[in-house]
Amino acid sequence: MGNAHIGICILIMSGESIGKEVILEGVDARELYGPQNIYFELMRELSPKVKIVARGSTIKAMGAKADVAVFERKLNSLVEYYLKYGNISREVVQQAFSLSMSECVEPVSDKDTIVYGNNGNIIRARTVNQRRLVEQFSESDLLFAIGPAGSGKTYTAIALAVRALKDKEVKRVILTRPAVEAGEKLGFLPGDMKDKLDPYLQPLYDALNDMIPAAKLQKYLEDGTVQIAPLAYMRGRTLDNAFVILDEAQNTTRSQIKMFLTRMGRNAKFIVTGDVTQIDLPRRSDSGLMGAMNTLRGIDGISIVEFDRRDIVRHPLVKYIVDAFDKAAEHEHEQAPIVAMHNDKKER
Repeated sequence: MGNAHIGICILIMSGESIGKEVILEGVDARELYGPQNIYFELMRELSPKVKIVARGSTIKAMGAKADVAVFERKLNSLVEYYLKYGNISREVVQQAFSLSMSECVEPVSDKDTIVYGNNGNIIRARTVNQRRLVEQFSESDLLFAIGPAGSGKTYTAIALAVRALKDKEVKRVILTRPAVEAGEKLGFLPGDMKDKLDPYLQPLYDALNDMIPAAKLQKYLEDGTVQIAPLAYMRGRTLDNAFVILDEAQNTTRSQIKMFLTRMGRNAKFIVTGDVTQIDLPRRSDSGLMGAMNTLRGIDGISIVEFDRRDIVRHPLVKYIVDAFDKAAEHEHEQAPIVAMHNDKKER
């Protein structure tokens, strides 16, 4: 696959119209077109100004010169993605042809590898904002990564933490998360502190298990190299030589997030992740995340990366689910004043 490329042959040129033959050399056209040509049909649907016809490993594109050039560029981005990741999906095609792959998936480059996980699995920044998070990490000691479910913000943060640990940039990794479901009162749960927090920290464990062999991870947990600490237990600590991740930060109060941020010690890296659309506190206004971001925005050494729907890398339906819920929330927000006014009139 590494030697695959696109060959171009101009067929027709008349005024502003042009025809081109795109030859997919070294690329498995069946994978690029998808089962029963579903990906190719999607390319057609997303390129309405260009007539495209596929014959084996050759694609003919006909239309206005500018439109054909755009199609060629997007197809090239799709092929680059295939070369890098070895697979194509409906979501990838939609990204490439709706937004331009350059806006959604980074160009092919080995420098974007964050860490090598288990079984040689390569962990990379796969979207534009994941890449920004990696870039900002080298410039800032405190980062906020905010965005919707499935955008990879926590996974990317953990990959950075594992890399820092492997490169001996830090001595320990600390994972914390507000256990709001138990009101931070975990004493009634069985087991030690790790056992009590495990249900709330499982997504973090899942990511660690992708990147650190099981035996080594267990050793790290036993000797404190990797620590699990509920947010309520962070008070009073000074965290030196540590990479600390606060996950689900939208469920912290103003005082909690201030307490957490002031734990930063020498040679420490902090990443705060959260999704402000999924606040589980009794009152949304209790969340301290947005207030902390607004207060700290613009300070040297602090970076904010805001993820969006383009970064969602789970099942393709997740993007549409997030979009549907966001639209419903906007509709409810717009209707709220009308309902309040109607109720006020009824009371009168």
